[in-house]
Amino acid sequence: MGATGATGNALLHSLLALGAPVRALTRTPHEPIPGITGVHRARTEVRYADATDPDSLRTAFEDASRLFLTMANGPAQVELETRVVDIAARAGVEHVVKISAPAAEPDSPVAVSRGHHAVEQHLRALGLGHTVLRPYAFMQNLLRLAPGIAQGVVLGAMGQAPCNYIDCRDIGDVAAAALTRPDIAGGTYALTGPEAVSHGELARRLSVLTGRPIRCVDLAPDELRDHLVRRARMPAWLADHVTEIQQVAIARLLRARCGRGPRRGLQCGHVGHPR
Repeated sequence: MGATGATGNALLHSLLALGAPVRALTRTPHEPIPGITGVHRARTEVRYADATDPDSLRTAFEDASRLFLTMANGPAQVELETRVVDIAARAGVEHVVKISAPAAEPDSPVAVSRGHHAVEQHLRALGLGHTVLRPYAFMQNLLRLAPGIAQGVVLGAMGQAPCNYIDCRDIGDVAAAALTRPDIAGGTYALTGPEAVSHGELARRLSVLTGRPIRCVDLAPDELRDHLVRRARMPAWLADHVTEIQQVAIARLLRARCGRGPRRGLQCGHVGHPR
């Protein structure tokens, strides 16, 4: 699912490179799938699927054995992903590879992580084979900072807490392995990039890359949320999500400095799931 989204499209490319038979599900089957041309286009079966349309899911899952499940974060995510899983199970899908979230626990301070935990629990309750991938912050989502960077600032409310970013193409490679290799299927995997960096370090590196000064501006959580809603036009739930995970990153840093957690490898949750 999500063949035109950042993660789903990356997976599609990875599967095609492996020569795996693949069906791309999208709400816009009449439109070209990014980057899929020539021989790869001929080898890709494209079908319409919408999580709000059960009939479309039943048709999309016909004769399929494995499903990659990734959906944009949102208030209806648990309801929609649960529906997808139920219909997939009834259609005969044997294994689901689900994109989840770091620290997906029932008591997580991040609402999106609590939702992912609920879907993971539903998969277990069904007894359906599944692999859970828990990537940290998506590298591609740094593009959300572009308007501020154009003005010379990186805005956030994360203090000096570092955040780990991973490229969606790396997630796609891992998902392809989970779909095609029985030896790693069935696990729960945290996915990270090579290092964790703070907003201050990000601003420094961007200054070097662009040849112009870029500074980090750290806001209070309420100020950041207000900026995201009023200036960045984010929906309130997404602004809450961004603010929540940045505060979790600060809390983890404080715990590490107090000696109650590992100092290395500190990471923050993902922001605005790109599918």
